[in-house]
Order: sequence, then structure tokens, then C-alpha cells
Amino acid sequence: MKNSKSKWLAYTVLVGLIPILSRLLVWSIASNEVVLPFAATDFVAFGLVLHISNINELEHVSAQNKSWKTVQNGVSVIFIALYSVLFAVLLLAEKNPKLVNANSLLICVAMLAVTSFLLSLSILHRLTATVKGTP
Repeated sequence: MKNSKSKWLAYTVLVGLIPILSRLLVWSIASNEVVLPFAATDFVAFGLVLHISNINELEHVSAQNKSWKTVQNGVSVIFIALYSVLFAVLLLAEKNPKLVNANSLLICVAMLAVTSFLLSLSILHRLTATVKGTP
């Protein structure tokens, strides 16, 4: 298995950031604040992309790292469930905005996405270190 941090950055992180970057681009050229610069749904998409990528990358882990792989897959599944619940809350908030505090939800989801990014980075670091021969 050949892992590369630059490939991960390009294929996973940049693809996951497409909704956030697209919104920022539209926000920067739109007039009268037609579009908000950040939306919780974009961070949900980013987090989902990261954890789905984690599960995919962990499929290639050798049998000697099976318990670590199981823990990491479990953590990713928990994060996917959290993102799914938050997405459902966002759907409810579209119908009735008074149900949730949009700013608090945005901060919560953004912090969760940063946590997901750091977790994904640590998984990638371990995988690339394993490939190079250092456990």
C-alpha cells in the first residue's frame, strides 16, 4: 500500500472542502450578502468525506494492526452518526429556524469538522509511518 500525504490532501481534503470554498467564492463576488460565508451543511459534508475516506484507507491495514483499525473505524462510524444527526437538525431548522440557534450549530459543526480533520491527519500519519517501516 502506497500512501502519500499530498495525495490525501488533494483527493480527500480539497474535495471535501469544495462546498466550503465554493460558498466562500460565491459570497465574495455576490452583492448584498445574498449568501452567507459559512454554512453548517458544508462542514457536515466535509466531515463526512473525511470519515468515509478514513474507513476506506483503513481497509488496507495489515492484520497486525487489526485492533487499532477496529478502534479507528468505530470512531469514524460514531462521527458519521453525529454528522447525520446534525444534518437532520439542519433539515428541521430549514422548516422552522426558531428550533435551533444557527450560530451555535455552525460553531459546533465547524469544531467537529476541525476535530475530524485532526483525527484523519493522525490516521494518515500512522498509515504512512507504517508503510515506511516505523510503527
